[in-house]
Amino acid sequence: MRLTPMRFKEFTWPHNPEVYTVEHRRRIAVHPVPFGPCVMQELGGSYRVLKGEGVFVGEDAYGRFKELAGVFQQEGPGLLVHPVWPAEKAYFAALEAVEEPRPDFVRYRFEFWEDGGGYDGGLKALETGNGGGSPGDPPAGGNAAEHQRVHTVRKGDTLWAVARQYGVELAALIRANPQIKNPNLIYPGEAVRVP
Repeated sequence: MRLTPMRFKEFTWPHNPEVYTVEHRRRIAVHPVPFGPCVMQELGGSYRVLKGEGVFVGEDAYGRFKELAGVFQQEGPGLLVHPVWPAEKAYFAALEAVEEPRPDFVRYRFEFWEDGGGYDGGLKALETGNGGGSPGDPPAGGNAAEHQRVHTVRKGDTLWAVARQYGVELAALIRANPQIKNPNLIYPGEAVRVP
């Protein structure tokens, strides 16, 4: 059986890596409690980490590795086409030359984190105050606080993800919520004001 060549963004491997390891991970945060046990919080969702090792051989082996390193330097996720697993959006998380590269031989290791969608479109805003002109609503020229958005925390939410969802700076979101004593720890059902 002939396997599909592995690809990521514009890079196609000339021959597939020799070793693959696929890990399934769950997002969990551990919060130490003074004089007590740690509290674990599930941050929602799971993801796969694809690790592998391979070689580039031939007169342009080092050039191929440099080309792959250039793809690693690019920001953001890309489509990872794996010879066995389904194609996924992934982040190129690590690239390592395992031994001293020679012009005709480079052994390397890599790591991709597959992104199953994360928070893209998964959160919803709750509007308070003027909802759009229904009878009994306050007039449009009301207080700015009446128009403030409120996000109700759901399982797996983080302040960083809420800030990203609403397009606000994380620091501004933290300033708007002085009731949150630890910005790294929010709970389902908690109200977060969005500036």
